[in-house]
Amino acid sequence: MRLTMFTDFALRALMRLAGEPARSFSTSEIAAEFNISRNHLAKVVRDLADGGFITTQRGAGGGFALARPPQSITIGEVVRVLEARQALVECFASEGGSCVLTPRCRLKTKLAAAREAFMRELDATTLAECAYPARPRKSSTASAA
Repeated sequence: MRLTMFTDFALRALMRLAGEPARSFSTSEIAAEFNISRNHLAKVVRDLADGGFITTQRGAGGGFALARPPQSITIGEVVRVLEARQALVECFASEGGSCVLTPRCRLKTKLAAAREAFMRELDATTLAECAYPARPRKSSTASAA
């Protein structure tokens, strides 16, 4: 199984938020911390908000934060929402694709079972279990030698 970079970025952001669930973060802060494009992360944030995983607030002092406790969000739930447009293989696409093997294919059911096993594992994993803790703050005072 392979997740898109979009979902990868979303999971990173959510794991960081779960590390400090009472705090609000800016897109710039998360983008800098994980060395990802701020513009791309802004699209990720929009989809996470649309999915009900985060709340957003614009303006000075704004940012985004978890909409629910991290123990109530499963990784499977997030992946399903964000990967809904991505078919595992062509024949899984909503329009059915154009694979000539489809009428007699024996692989499709095996791939579907593998996908479900993958998702079951993610459904059993909460965001709280994967929380990425805050980076320790560097002390502004240097120790004297």
